[in-house]
Amino acid sequence: MPPTLDVIIVNWNAGTHLRACLDSLGSLPHLNYTIGRVVVVDNASTDGSADGLRAGDLPVEVLRNGENRGFGAACNQGGGGTRSDYLLFLNPDTELFESSVDRPVAFMESARGQDIGICGAGLIDVEGRPGFVGGRFPSLSTFGADAIGLSQLWPTRFPPLLVRLEEPDGVQEIDAVMGAFFLIRTSLFLRLGGFDQRFFMYLEDVDLSLRARELGFRSVFLGGVAVRHVGGLSSGRELATRLFYALRSRLVYGLKHFNRLEALLLILVTVLEVGPRLVRAIWRLSWSEFTATLSAYARLAWILPGLIRRCSDPPVSIPGGR
Repeated sequence: MPPTLDVIIVNWNAGTHLRACLDSLGSLPHLNYTIGRVVVVDNASTDGSADGLRAGDLPVEVLRNGENRGFGAACNQGGGGTRSDYLLFLNPDTELFESSVDRPVAFMESARGQDIGICGAGLIDVEGRPGFVGGRFPSLSTFGADAIGLSQLWPTRFPPLLVRLEEPDGVQEIDAVMGAFFLIRTSLFLRLGGFDQRFFMYLEDVDLSLRARELGFRSVFLGGVAVRHVGGLSSGRELATRLFYALRSRLVYGLKHFNRLEALLLILVTVLEVGPRLVRAIWRLSWSEFTATLSAYARLAWILPGLIRRCSDPPVSIPGGR
């Protein structure tokens, strides 16, 4: 009997991209699996993108939130109570090809994939160029190098957080699979309590992958499996908001996984980073970047004490599944 799969899509004003994603999902042959549910969790969209959805002959369940709960919380909401063998978390700005899901599921089911907990695919942009496929587990030096630009100036010495597709084919192990196409065993997802909802967006996939690794489950992506990904659709609309949540998630990750001294240094590095960011905005003669940076850091300063307290508490887990 083939394994079952639930597809979870978190939507926030994705426009026509969500329908294109569902159309591509509905056209798949489903050779190595059967689909149990297709769940769209709508985080208070205002563009009507969650209305009247279909995915070919597949039933689509829409869960509507009255506010934007964030990516991790919405994923947990969609995955809670699942009875399928696998969960596929999919961004609304992705489009699938014939083998995009069949091959990853078949690999996870094979003898070679028994210790693989999470599987991704080779993400390509709208023009077919290789894109980011995941990330490295960050350290204090990783965040510091990103903050001062060393990862861009000297990437061989200071590898950046994000990893691009380098080889066109084959199975490649990676620290963390990109959340845009994130296939995970349901039993592992429930055992981990789902995504840590303290991450509103960014790094929740890295955190979950790290916790899976600590339980002995590896993450891979299949280079020969393509998924088209627009990238940055929802968060890219507002620079200040995107920067705020990126900085916030960086601190959440450090407060959770680093020792006290490293976490304190990370807070210091993050606060001091405002200077170079403002200088860079002035150098580019970008008033929008300058004001967005000030806005993001003002917002971060306001929530920082509460964030530190919140990260000392245990994360909220999703309701039990099977």
